[in-house]
Amino acid sequence: MTTSNRAARAGLLGAHLDLLTEALLSYRTAEPLLARWGTDLAGILVGGGRLLVAGNGGSAAEAQHLTAELVGRLRDDRQPLSAIALHAETSALTAIGNDYGYDEVFARQVRAHGRPGDVLLLMSTSGASGNLLAAVAAAREAGLRCWAFTGPAPNPLAGACHEALAVACPDSQVVQELHLVSTHVLCEYVDRALPTALAALAGQAAAVAAGRGGGAAQAPVDAPGRPVADGSVVPADGPPVADRSVVPADGPPVRTGVEVVVDGVDPTTDGRRGGAA
Repeated sequence: MTTSNRAARAGLLGAHLDLLTEALLSYRTAEPLLARWGTDLAGILVGGGRLLVAGNGGSAAEAQHLTAELVGRLRDDRQPLSAIALHAETSALTAIGNDYGYDEVFARQVRAHGRPGDVLLLMSTSGASGNLLAAVAAAREAGLRCWAFTGPAPNPLAGACHEALAVACPDSQVVQELHLVSTHVLCEYVDRALPTALAALAGQAAAVAAGRGGGAAQAPVDAPGRPVADGSVVPADGPPVADRSVVPADGPPVRTGVEVVVDGVDPTTDGRRGGAA
């Protein structure tokens, strides 16, 4: 039944709530994904990593809501976490759009701000916006992990990212509403995982200090928790890349600003560009 037919039968509010109720049935299965993303993101952020987010229109507002929760706070007070909404930098956005075209407004910023091991999270109801697809391509080349909140799958953006949370509803308003729920739940899981992530970081710092003092140093551990050799980190889908942080003996990791380009693009992506906004 179309939205207009629903509205004629039940009124606008009733029709909207009917669509939302139907979407919630399948949306409930997203919890394990959000829990894992939140745990991974907590480890990345306290380890000196960064979250980059972007979207167009209403999805831009949703993405900026996410960064506000992380840089500020969701519930309880905690340390600020590094998260940047790429669309909020209006001078850079308009300059890049003017000089390189609108498809490059996020991709160029990803190349500027992203480091191997960081996360790019993109939001789109259609999953077909050209500037978001270009951002994914730039992020993969730079060694970032790519996630997306989208509308119904399959869609180009979900296919281009490492993982995606796709809301199975044809109505873009309902999709955006559940993206907001996803934002809040993701941040809840980040906050829940922070104590464990901070304890692991302190353990690594202590191991480094012990190693400098002549003791046996603990092998570094990457974001997913797998030991690695020689101070490198292993992306979820590729070979080790140089670590982007160093751990002082008396403090948290410091971003070194070293960018390593990972060769190749995921073979599951088809390089599509453009499409509906």
